[in-house]
Amino acid sequence: MTLAPEAPIQTRELHVRTGPAGKPLAVRHDGKIWLVDPETEPQHWLGRTAGRDGRRASAAESGDPVGVEYWRIQVRLGSSSALRTFTLRREPSGGRWLLDDINDAG
Repeated sequence: MTLAPEAPIQTRELHVRTGPAGKPLAVRHDGKIWLVDPETEPQHWLGRTAGRDGRRASAAESGDPVGVEYWRIQVRLGSSSALRTFTLRREPSGGRWLLDDINDAG
């Protein structure tokens, strides 16, 4: 089930702590630290960003040979809090982390 915030979630920059292999371990969002649940396996894939005209840009068009890195992770505020699913995006130029989506995990 998707959360229904008062205003739609806009993609925003985050602070993400990663392990040695680049896997997210924790996310600072809205002034809170969300820990990645160690009992769930994150989803990881590479994609492309939308071009200025709204269509997906190819690697050649964007000048990006690698693509955009995406992570779908299960996070919680504490051991007894409900799980949430964050979809994160890391831009290849500069390594900036962005939040694309938040969903209830259950």
